[in-house]
Amino acid sequence: MIKAILVFNNHGKPRLSRFYQYYPLVLTQSAPMTTFSWNFAICFTPEDMQQQIVRETFHLVSKRDDNVCNFLEGGTLIGGSDFKIIYRHYATLYFVFCVDSSESELGILDLIQVFVETLDKCFENVCELDLIFHVDKVHYILAELVMGGMVLETNMTEIITRIEEQNKLEKSEETLDLSILNELREKIAKM
Repeated sequence: MIKAILVFNNHGKPRLSRFYQYYPLVLTQSAPMTTFSWNFAICFTPEDMQQQIVRETFHLVSKRDDNVCNFLEGGTLIGGSDFKIIYRHYATLYFVFCVDSSESELGILDLIQVFVETLDKCFENVCELDLIFHVDKVHYILAELVMGGMVLETNMTEIITRIEEQNKLEKSEETLDLSILNELREKIAKM
């Protein structure tokens, strides 16, 4: 099962993050430094945990050479040796899938390739700015590939067909909205 899908740039700025595993509120107790110091509880919200996972994953992936394997064991926050980090580095972006041991490394690499090629077809040479300014469309594309941590579709032509259908639906809604708006303007003008 896929636990998280992360896309970040060469500087570690997250451009897309999708978590399929809930991280509960974590309380940790700090150890006293002297006999007179207070113990403080440190609280990590689920969002804090997700940000820590993104940081840790970036540090694990970014320090690796380009000529080494694209699979590595998960970090301490993502689940340790029970989980795998599978990634691809394209130009200025890292595409990272955090998965459990039941997933095939080569299958996930292929899924990353399908995701990137689909983004390329939709945005005509996808770049970091496309992920920033069209985040809703990127999430829709990702939802066509993966839902709830399970792979739904790997056929790129099928995914592109669904995206084109969505675009047609959005355009028909826009024309419907314009026609309704024009009718309202006419009624107001008659009053």
